[in-house]
Amino acid sequence: MSADGSKLNQLEQFIHGHHITEVECLVPDMNGIARGKILPDEKFLRSLDHRGLRIPESIFIQTVTGEYPDKEDVTDDASIDVYMVPDPDSIRPVPWYDEPTAQVICDCVYADGKPVEISPRHVLRRVLALYEERGWRPIVAPELEFFLVKTNTDPDYPLEPPLGRSGRPETGRQAFGIDAVNEFDPIFEQMYDWCEAMDLDVDTLQHEAGAAQIEINFNHGDPLDLADQVLLFKRTMREAALRHNVYATFMAKPMQREPGSAMHLHQSVVDAATGRNLFADENGENSELLHNFIAGLQKFIPAAMPLMAPNVNSYRRLDPDSDAPINVHWGYDNRTTGFRVPVSEPQARRVENRVAGADANPYLMIAGSLACGYLGMVNHLEPSNPVMGSAKRLAFTLPRHLYDSLSKFSSSKPLRDVLGDKFVDAVWYVKMAEYDAWHRVISSWERENLLLNV
Repeated sequence: MSADGSKLNQLEQFIHGHHITEVECLVPDMNGIARGKILPDEKFLRSLDHRGLRIPESIFIQTVTGEYPDKEDVTDDASIDVYMVPDPDSIRPVPWYDEPTAQVICDCVYADGKPVEISPRHVLRRVLALYEERGWRPIVAPELEFFLVKTNTDPDYPLEPPLGRSGRPETGRQAFGIDAVNEFDPIFEQMYDWCEAMDLDVDTLQHEAGAAQIEINFNHGDPLDLADQVLLFKRTMREAALRHNVYATFMAKPMQREPGSAMHLHQSVVDAATGRNLFADENGENSELLHNFIAGLQKFIPAAMPLMAPNVNSYRRLDPDSDAPINVHWGYDNRTTGFRVPVSEPQARRVENRVAGADANPYLMIAGSLACGYLGMVNHLEPSNPVMGSAKRLAFTLPRHLYDSLSKFSSSKPLRDVLGDKFVDAVWYVKMAEYDAWHRVISSWERENLLLNV
C-alpha cells in the first residue's frame, strides 16, 4: 500500500526541513513495545511508493519475553508480512541522537489494504469509529505515574530508589514534595527539553507517594494522538533517566513496600458538530449520558481488565491498603473509587478511570475504557449510587489475577463485538503464554518460606 501524494509530501517536507538522515518506523505491539525498522532518509521516502516497509504480522502476538504463543490462529497464514503505513501526523524528531533522526508511528495493512485487526492502533481506531457514527467525539487526558530506581542488572535483587543530587536516596514518602522532585532536576529538565522538541503536550509534573515516584499529566485531546504521545513519552523518560545512570520504570508494582504506578484516564464525550460537552446538560448538571458512561465502566471494566492490567505484576498494585481502587464504585471527587467525577465546570465535565496501571498499552487501555463507556451509553445503562466516604470498606470486585481477568475478557460477547473477535483471541494467546511462562518460575518467597518448612 503506497502513501497518497499529500501524505508523502508531508513526510518529505518534514525530513528535508529537519535535515533528517535516518528514520525510525515504529509499530506498537500488544505490550506497547515499539517495534519496527530503521531506514536512511531517502530509502524511507522511496519505500512509501514501493511497498518497502514490510514487517511480520507475528510481531503483534510477540510476548513480552520475545516468544510466540503455540497453536494461535489469529494471524493470517497467507500474509506472513504486512505493510507499514507511516502516519504523517505522528512524525517527530528523536532529540537524543547526535545524527538528525526522525521517528514515525505506523499503521499496518495487508496486501489488499485492509487493516491488521490485531494491531493495537487499529483497535483504538475501531472504537473511535463507533463514536463517530453516533456523532460523538471522545476527549481524553492521561495521567502517568512511574518510578526512578537505581540501575539494577540482577533481576533477583530488589529495586531501590536512586541517589539524588544530595547523594542520598529517598527513604520516606514525599508526596507533592517540591524539593524531592528537585533532587532529580537534571533528569526532568532533559525530559522536558526533549518533550518540547517532539511536541509532546506534557503538563504538570509532581512527586507521588512512593520513594522517587513521579506523575506526569498530559493535556486533554484526541485519544489516538494522546496514545501516541504516551508511547513516545515512555521512550523519552527511559532515555532521559539512562543518561543520568538511573532507570525509569513503568511497572505497575516495582517495589514491595512502595505504592504502585497508575495510568489514570480522564474522559469526556463532546458533540462532534458543536463541540459541546455531552456529560453536562443545559443546566450544567451531570447528564444522562455521563451516568450511562459510568455504568458502562462499572459493568464492563472487570471483563476488560487485560487491557487495564495486562501483566501478572499489574495485580499486585490493586491492594486494599494502597491508593489503587479495588472495585467498580464511583463517586464525586472521591479518589478511593474506581471511577471519579471531579468537581468541574460543565465544559470540563468528565469521569476519571483510576483502574489502569502504568504498564498498560496506552492504545489498548484507552480503547478498552472508551469501549466500556460506549456500551453503557448505547445500552442506556444505569450506574449504582455514588459512594460517600471510602470505597475501600466495600467488597473487592475487580479480578485478582491475570488468569481470572483473561477468562472474563475472552467470554465477554459485548467486548468482542466492539473490539473484534480476532483481537480478543490474540490478547488471550499472548497473555496466557506470558502467564504460563511466569507460572513456571519459582520465586524467592517460595524458597524462603517453603524450602525447609513444609
